[in-house]
Amino acid sequence: MLLSTILEAVSYVPGLAAIAAAVAVIGAAFGIGKIGQSAMEAMARQPEAAGKIQSGMIIAGALVEGATLFAIVVCVLAVMK
Repeated sequence: MLLSTILEAVSYVPGLAAIAAAVAVIGAAFGIGKIGQSAMEAMARQPEAAGKIQSGMIIAGALVEGATLFAIVVCVLAVMK
């Protein structure tokens, strides 16, 4: 009984991993959009600080992309196992 339940749960892992990867990508897209929006508003308010704002925006975007890539790799590893 327990073994059959475990085997049925394992069959759902690829589908759940795909959903998790999709949620990670959607979350990253939303986060990067908010970063860009905030940076554009800040640059519009203070054009002289545009260089510093743009640098911070690029670093924050890279960190979000890195976390997203890590989440996708974890999901792929879950499918491969």
